[in-house]
Amino acid sequence: MKLRSCKLFLPLLLAACAGAPSTPVRMISVDTAPKAIGPYSQAVAVNGLVYTSGSIPRDAAGQVMQGDIQAQVNRVFDVQEAVLAGAGCTLKDVVKVTVYMTDLADFARMNEAYGKRFGEHRPVRSTIQAAKLPAGAALEIDMVAACGSAAMGGT
Repeated sequence: MKLRSCKLFLPLLLAACAGAPSTPVRMISVDTAPKAIGPYSQAVAVNGLVYTSGSIPRDAAGQVMQGDIQAQVNRVFDVQEAVLAGAGCTLKDVVKVTVYMTDLADFARMNEAYGKRFGEHRPVRSTIQAAKLPAGAALEIDMVAACGSAAMGGT
């Protein structure tokens, strides 16, 4: 009985989706953050949410920072804040963060710098140890922010 119901429902669902209008997606690109190094956007805004691409700690010359993890976290936050600002958002609009690290032995120091940047605001977060990150970076961070109509270019 369930299989038969699915066979009847699926064509109806597909037909409804085929005629549905597409949701507008706004590509975000700012000159105050390093350019994307591949075929992707610095961020996209859709349905009032802004999804940032992962940022690694690259300096103004595009070189990956090494050494102190807290300096790397601060550099990545500078970049993420610039991208969020380009979408009309701030760190206070961030609802989800993913942190990728190559060495979780640096977690406590990363967490300290991370906490200072967010202050009292506490978005949900996942922290993942990755075997390797782009360009040999030790850290990469991406964010999701809920900015409402500002994200779509409105006020």
